[in-house]
Amino acid sequence: MRTAVEIEDILNHCTGTSAYHKYSIIPFFPVLTDGAKLLADMAECYWLMDVIGSYQTDAKLDKDFQVWTLEVDHEEESGVVKGFNDTDLIITQEIPYTDFPMEQIKLYLIRGVILLPSEY
Repeated sequence: MRTAVEIEDILNHCTGTSAYHKYSIIPFFPVLTDGAKLLADMAECYWLMDVIGSYQTDAKLDKDFQVWTLEVDHEEESGVVKGFNDTDLIITQEIPYTDFPMEQIKLYLIRGVILLPSEY
């Protein structure tokens, strides 16, 4: 796994996508842009994409635009995933263990596609 600094440096160059990547056989799970796939590969966090995908049947979530964040406490090796309809907090899930290298990450889910904010 790459370091947080390496990942952030690489992700800063993601400003669009040339392809969409299906990573799950579950039909309602979202697809990933190039940047989101790069994040999942480098940080070994397909589990984060699964967390986001697992909530897509929740009727409270806006199907057009969602914001997802992961905040990591490296001392406790734990984290919290939050899902928002724009700015309204809808979902909170505690992650009891994670080795995700960054302190935080924000992702958008727009009409079934997970992307980095820089790809929006």
